[in-house]
Amino acid sequence: MQQRPVPVRTILVTIGLVIAAYLALQLVIETRRVLVWAVIALFFAVALSPAVDALERRVARCHRSVATLLVFLVAVVAVAALVTLFVTPLAQEGSRLAGRLPQMIEDARAGRGPVGDLLERTHALRYVQQHQQQIRGFATGLGTPALAFVRGAATTLAGAVTIFVLAYLMVLEGPKAVHAALALVDEPRAARIRRVGAACARTVTGYLTGNLLISVICGVLSYVVLLVAGVPFAGLLALFVALADLIPLVGATLGAVVASVAALVHSLPAGIGAIVFFVVYQQVENHLLQPVILSRTVKLNPLTVLLAILIAVEVAGILGALLAIPVAGMIQVVLRDIWAHRDGRPFRLPMKGDDETRGAQDAADAK
Repeated sequence: MQQRPVPVRTILVTIGLVIAAYLALQLVIETRRVLVWAVIALFFAVALSPAVDALERRVARCHRSVATLLVFLVAVVAVAALVTLFVTPLAQEGSRLAGRLPQMIEDARAGRGPVGDLLERTHALRYVQQHQQQIRGFATGLGTPALAFVRGAATTLAGAVTIFVLAYLMVLEGPKAVHAALALVDEPRAARIRRVGAACARTVTGYLTGNLLISVICGVLSYVVLLVAGVPFAGLLALFVALADLIPLVGATLGAVVASVAALVHSLPAGIGAIVFFVVYQQVENHLLQPVILSRTVKLNPLTVLLAILIAVEVAGILGALLAIPVAGMIQVVLRDIWAHRDGRPFRLPMKGDDETRGAQDAADAK
């Protein structure tokens, strides 16, 4: 059979689509920092929007602009109080570390103290003595990129301010933008989008607030245990444990390993006590705190969580690890809605207790 020639229009459209896709990809690459800021701001906006809606609804004559301003002021005060709570012991222990550092270095060189004993047992002192020239050159090179450090600090500050402003504007103008976008589609489809969007927002809000609360509990308990055990710089270690606990799956183990090693260096009883505490606490967190605090989030099986984290880390690093679970939860909500829509069933966000009520709901639907 004779093949029909491909129309010139089809060829031109294909070339145009390829060029447009390439330009879009280049635009994403060039503006990736701004896009990351926008994604973080979006998650903050989703987390704070329910509080703004509740304040606007329950307080008479409270416009959305006023409600948004009040909620963001409360959020800023809460963050400042939390930072102060950590920074105060951090500054105190930083001063202690600066004062004790010369003596610790002298003890380590002489093989005295817990650090010196550890270095002596691992033959690290011999290695340091044999490679003093290389270590001195490496340490000298660390002080050269001061300008890069200042530039990085300025970029971080600019990013924080940009994220705050973007989140504020998203919460303030979000309902208007959503209403204008939904006005372009028919009412049944708009209602479906609102239902799915509310479920996704509920997933993100529940996960972010719940995960933050769990990390605060982990950090406070770790600080108490390390302080009672007499481990030096308990505040620094507890802060690291709390921040690491924000990372799903591996974060809690990473923080526990670092704190336990620091406790073992201090003394054997303190190390054993820290190991026992972290083992017990992780069991309590996995089987009690997370089911109770995160009961309003969409449930994800461990395989989905692991795959989501691995893919997100490969794409966006630490930020991807932090956002992997809520993004996976949102994808699950959308897939559940598509599946329910194909079967002609109403979409329902999976909640705690659904297993018990599903039978009754199915019976009611059958009637």
